[in-house]
Amino acid sequence: MISAGQAVREAERQFAAAGIGTARLDAVLLVAHAAGLSADAVRANPAKPLMPDAEGRLIASMRKRAERRMPVSRLVGRREFWGLRFALSAATLDPRPDSETLVEAVLRHTGDRPAALTLFDIGVGTGCLLLSLLTELPNAAGSGSDICAGAVETARTNARSLGLAERARFAEGDGFAGFGGPFDWIVCNPPYVPTADIAGLEPEVRDHDPRAALDGGPDGLDAFRRFAPAIAARLAPEGKAAVEFGQGQAAAVREIFSAAGLDCLETVPDLAGRPRVLVAQPRRNSVGAAETALL
Repeated sequence: MISAGQAVREAERQFAAAGIGTARLDAVLLVAHAAGLSADAVRANPAKPLMPDAEGRLIASMRKRAERRMPVSRLVGRREFWGLRFALSAATLDPRPDSETLVEAVLRHTGDRPAALTLFDIGVGTGCLLLSLLTELPNAAGSGSDICAGAVETARTNARSLGLAERARFAEGDGFAGFGGPFDWIVCNPPYVPTADIAGLEPEVRDHDPRAALDGGPDGLDAFRRFAPAIAARLAPEGKAAVEFGQGQAAAVREIFSAAGLDCLETVPDLAGRPRVLVAQPRRNSVGAAETALL
C-alpha cells in the first residue's frame, strides 16, 4: 500500500517523462480523484494511504494520461468553467478557459441584468456558455441546440445539476433547430479550426475532442458563413450576438457578419491577448437578405 504523496510523486514522474507540462498538477488531481478526496486534502495529508481499489483506479488513469494523452478533465469526467462544475461526455468539446471571454463580453454588454432576457446558444455542447450566463442573469431564459444527441443530453444533465433546468431548453439539430426567436442574445462557439490544422493540434484536443466540434472547413470559417445570416434574422431589434473564433480570423469573421447585416461592437481579446470573441448587433436602418435566412 502506498501513500498519497508517493502516488503523486510517481504519477508526476511518469507524466513529466511523457512531456506533459502540467505533470505535478495532473498528478495531484488524479490521485485525489482516485482516492475520492479533494486536491487540497491530498496536499495536506501526503501520508494518507491509498486503498487498493483507489490504487487500481489511479494506475488506469495514469496510463491513459501518459500514453493516450487523455486530458485530466475527461478522466475525472468534469471541467470547471466560470466557477461552475460541468460534466463532460465523449460528445462534447472540453471547455477552455479562453471561452470565458465570451461570457464576460456578454455580461459587459448587458445593461439590465435583471431583465427577462431570451438567450440562444448554437452548438451548445456541455451548455457551459448558456448555463454560465443564466447563473448571472437571474430572470433570463435560454435555449440551445447541438447536432449531437449526446451533447444535448449532457447539457440537460448540467442544467439539472446547476438548478437551471426550468430556464434552459435544448434540442438536437443544426442552427436554431426550430426555435423561432427573436432573441436578446445569441452566442456561439462554432468549429473554427481549419481542416488541415487539426493534425497539428495537441493530442489532448486532437484525439479526445469530437472532430465535428473542431473542424471548421478548409479555412475554418464554414460555420460562420452558415450561421451569420440566421443570427441576424433571429436577433431582436436591440439584440446582440457573441461568437468565438480562432487565431487570425477576426477580420474575416467581421466581414462575414457585416455582409449578413451585423455591425461589430467589439472584438475581445482572450487571456493571452489574442482576439477571441466578436460582439455584434443588427445594423440600424438596414434591411438585407439576412432577415429571410432561416436554419
